[in-house]
Amino acid sequence: MEKSEFFTRKTVVIIFTLICCLLWGSAFPCIKIGYRLFEIPSDSTQSQILFAGTRFLLAGIMAASAGSIAEKRPLIPKKHEIPRVCILSLFQTVLQYTFFYIGLSHTTGMKSSIITASNVFMSILVSALIFRTEKLTIRKIAGCILGFAGVILINLTGNSDLSLSFRGEGMVFLSALSYAFSASVTKRFSKDSDPVMLSSWQFILGGSAMMLSGLISGGKLGSAGISGIAMLLYLAFISAAAFSLWSLLLKYNPVSSVSVFGFMNPVFGVILSALLLSEKSPAGAVKTVTALLLVAAGIITVNSISTSKEKVKNG
Repeated sequence: MEKSEFFTRKTVVIIFTLICCLLWGSAFPCIKIGYRLFEIPSDSTQSQILFAGTRFLLAGIMAASAGSIAEKRPLIPKKHEIPRVCILSLFQTVLQYTFFYIGLSHTTGMKSSIITASNVFMSILVSALIFRTEKLTIRKIAGCILGFAGVILINLTGNSDLSLSFRGEGMVFLSALSYAFSASVTKRFSKDSDPVMLSSWQFILGGSAMMLSGLISGGKLGSAGISGIAMLLYLAFISAAAFSLWSLLLKYNPVSSVSVFGFMNPVFGVILSALLLSEKSPAGAVKTVTALLLVAAGIITVNSISTSKEKVKNG
């Protein structure tokens, strides 16, 4: 069976996207645990960027190694692919996570989660209006609204603060916008470049840049011991596995049909934070179930419009 046939199967797309979202959802609580193990203060953006850069550099090495073994050849970018790696690294790693960590230190986790979920909207808009790889339809917009409503519901509290600031919510929004561009850039570049190669080397480049930035600005990591190293390696595995798999799915499917599953990230994040950190969810059991149903409805709505014409265009 060819890769294009395998990765366009609905069952495969659903299973693999949910695995990615579950991994990314587990990153929310695991990053907090990592901060505690490495003695990183919540207000130390420099140390957080250094921690993230270390994680992404390791993720890139993991993905490149695994990809080389799977392909039985060194997974190294060719000369004409180096600019692609640089562009993808800029949007997917450097800008996205630098904006996110700066914004997160100036706003709440709830607001960050909701604003980050807007990257699904923006991914579809960028794909349709700027890169023109697919059409923007009413049903895609309706699906996004349903999914976004679920994200808002699971984060909603009775005393929600609606204030906004550029250094806080503005930076998180720019992070989501950077991701939206990275999704379309990944799809375009992976047409004639190995998506795992692109993903791994953009992490190596972006992670190195973030590490250097964190070190120069005074970031520090405490001595975390074996437990801290294990957590860092797990976080690196999350990025290596999820982004490599996500890139493969983007290569063979419309951006909208893959990106809409991103609404599951904050849902998994809330659930896993409650299980791993004993954090009290802002939503009760009824709201959580309702949120899941809304997200599911949004995913089904967007994915119900994949026509044979679209599949041929994106295959």
